Amino acid sequence: MLNGSFKNKWSALCLAALVAVGPALPAHAISEKNTVASEQRENGPPMPPRLKPDPNAVVIEAQKPVENLLDRPPEPLFSDALLPYAPASPSGSGFPSELNGGVLHLMAKLTRDTAPLTSGLTWRIYSETTNSDGRLELIAKSEGGHAEFQLDPGVYLIHTGYGYASAVNRIVMGRKVESKMVTLNAGGVKLNAGLDQDTPLSTDVQFDVYGMEFNERGERQLIVDGLSPGDIVRLNAETYHIVNRYGDSNSVVRADVQVLPGKLTEATLFHKAAEITLKLVNEEGGEAIANTSWSVLSPGGDVVVEATGAFPSFVLAAGDYEVIARNNGRLFQDKFKVQTGGDREVEVLASSRSDRVTPASLN
Repeated sequence: MLNGSFKNKWSALCLAALVAVGPALPAHAISEKNTVASEQRENGPPMPPRLKPDPNAVVIEAQKPVENLLDRPPEPLFSDALLPYAPASPSGSGFPSELNGGVLHLMAKLTRDTAPLTSGLTWRIYSETTNSDGRLELIAKSEGGHAEFQLDPGVYLIHTGYGYASAVNRIVMGRKVESKMVTLNAGGVKLNAGLDQDTPLSTDVQFDVYGMEFNERGERQLIVDGLSPGDIVRLNAETYHIVNRYGDSNSVVRADVQVLPGKLTEATLFHKAAEITLKLVNEEGGEAIANTSWSVLSPGGDVVVEATGAFPSFVLAAGDYEVIARNNGRLFQDKFKVQTGGDREVEVLASSRSDRVTPASLN
């Protein structure tokens, strides 16, 4: 069962999550690197220093769904290849206003009230028109903090990525210098798991993050999977469905967690489970018998987990179970109970032969 609470008196998101809002999400230290598809100018008059992005520049808000721009799903349209692009040579005066193309400076913030991000951003500039394959052509790309692009006059799409947060904007370029600030409206989430407040889980735990909407097949969109405890994920400011697995069997906890713009949301999901090790023995406390196959059943007879070996271990949700051991053509059974945090060995006596369970019933 989960408990949830937000700092600053935010209400509980789910009975299964402990959620707290921390300070503004820090940018990770990633060295700034720009990669633009262009040819270096070898001839022509020297260029004057370009104008740098102004933190007080006009803010452009993201046009949230890319479908609003394209009237079609984004994934099939965005090509992966970086296409060659050569900016036009400057005219004789060398001033940006006289260039055959324009210069675009870009910066991004998490929210209107936060400082510009200095690292961790990925900028992609796409043409607005599609090629013969029905894909948008990638004109240029930059990674790091602020970005600078030289572009021919025309209409472009700016895709700004920050972790799993993103925004798409449309811009019309002329022959002048443009300086724009993108507001991502994004935050982050840090996920942890435990058996209770004093017993954190750090191994054999993973988190998957899903969107809240269902598709026509009744499935949620997977945003990111395989996260470990303590991982920080950058996301658009929305509510997400978190699935947390402890072990590989039936200890699964779910919670809906809200990511706030410019904030780091911390969520801890609590499991009611324990690790159980099975042994087939001839007597209590005896040596485990090798070459044994195991099936753990729910009270209703459903198979929860199966394994082969002398000492198989599983993480099982709290509850009642029946175990079937198969060795040398014979079946043995017993019942056991799992309590939260009660890691232990469960011994099945080789004398506890089952007369009602047949191998066919376990297939």
